[in-house]
Amino acid sequence: MGTIERINDLHVRKQGLEAGGGADRIARQHEAGKLTARERLEKLFDQDSFVEVDAFVETRAIDFDMQKKKVPGDGVVTGYGTIDGRPVFVSSQDFTVIGGSLGEAHARKITKVMDMAMKVGAPFISINDSGGARIEEGIDALSGYGDIFFRNTLASGVIPQISVIMGPCAGGAVYSPAITDFVFMVEKTSYMFITGPQVIKSVTGEDVTFETLGGAEVHNAKSGVAHFMNANEEECLKEIRRLISFLPDNNLTDPELKPVNDDLNRIEEGLLDLIPDNSNKPYDIKEIITRILDNGDFMEVQKHFAKNIVVGLGRMNGKTVGIIANQPQVMAGVLDVDSADKAARFIRFCDSFNIPLVTFTDTAGYLPGTGQEYSGVIRHGAKLLYAFSEATVPKINVIVRKAYGGAYIAMNSKHLGADIVFAWPSAEIAVMGPDGAANIIFRKEIAAADDAIAAREQKIEEYRNKFSNPYIAASRGYVDDVIDPATTRGRIINALEMLAGKRENRPAKKHGNIPL
Repeated sequence: MGTIERINDLHVRKQGLEAGGGADRIARQHEAGKLTARERLEKLFDQDSFVEVDAFVETRAIDFDMQKKKVPGDGVVTGYGTIDGRPVFVSSQDFTVIGGSLGEAHARKITKVMDMAMKVGAPFISINDSGGARIEEGIDALSGYGDIFFRNTLASGVIPQISVIMGPCAGGAVYSPAITDFVFMVEKTSYMFITGPQVIKSVTGEDVTFETLGGAEVHNAKSGVAHFMNANEEECLKEIRRLISFLPDNNLTDPELKPVNDDLNRIEEGLLDLIPDNSNKPYDIKEIITRILDNGDFMEVQKHFAKNIVVGLGRMNGKTVGIIANQPQVMAGVLDVDSADKAARFIRFCDSFNIPLVTFTDTAGYLPGTGQEYSGVIRHGAKLLYAFSEATVPKINVIVRKAYGGAYIAMNSKHLGADIVFAWPSAEIAVMGPDGAANIIFRKEIAAADDAIAAREQKIEEYRNKFSNPYIAASRGYVDDVIDPATTRGRIINALEMLAGKRENRPAKKHGNIPL
């Protein structure tokens, strides 16, 4: 075979690879509302930047007639490319080839690019669309999953890891996404579950559909396993690119500085007007967040889960910040099992990747009740305390309204290491709310009064005036300054600039033991 023939043979082989499982299977993929593995990569990466690795790898299994199913690529496309000019590594399972099932060679391709991402210090994205472990390869398939889980764990806190569910992801396969930093799902076409509907039916007798068992809405709103939900795959891939823009390449670098066309000292008149005069009335904390961030650009994380707390990414003076804020519009912004888990995990991600934390506090405390106590609110609530205490990135807290009791401490207080704590004049910092405090402190006076109702109202107002304000805490140094809300943006940016060179030493240890 001459040189020209060899080159032609190469092109033919490459074309065969790009054809995946063939026209019929690709058509079925499209009919299901899904793109192919390669189409996804074309939309994810900068144009013509994707470079494939291990295109010709195939299974070496021979049991159960697997030698007849040998297909170059072995059901997954791996490689690297750029997103906005920055290097990113990827694996994209191809459901049109052996159902995207994971065997030994398939797993080895994935672990190779994961190792490369770690060596280079670049984010890793895993696109999941698979029938699960390849049964014909038995223990070799299980070994492959274990190798991936191990690398997910080694890479955790070193490089950003993003999992994208664009089809079925079942059984052992779900644990890799669970270890990674962010999970994206697509409505109506993404599914995650440990055991499928048929197994559940046979074991428990319960009838359940794929969607109600492990669809995008379930894992975004109920379980909290997923972080983002998109209407279709194109929208999902755009959002992944957007998320990458907020993140650093690895734990030794800072997020990319973006050009700023928003006034650093912009005065936001009317911020205080968003807070109702009646402290028991709700408002949307996201209106405050978007008014303070650069150009109002806020990428909320886990928008549909534990809505009583808001977390997400934005920029201030072109630099990425992580936002954690109580949401008075939902459950009065109280903390509970789910909100503590949600916030603690996000805080630890930001701390791992050098993203400063900005907190907006307005919470009356932890949610009371047997349901929360039996669910372990003590243990889960402690995660929030632990995460804030453990974080060494710059930490800024703005107390907007209520900051009562243990929740005041938990929400990035000075006592947990906050570097700067601001308070608005509307802040109420106390052991508990005026109503409850008056009932305890002035119980005898109220009982002895001729008009108990009037006496109680008077004592509530007396307590509010004396303690439910920011000035007692400021007099102790627990609040660094009481500020005009209109100046909040400039004050936070100024504090972040001051804290840019922050260094903090902690006791030497292997690792702490967070109350999981």
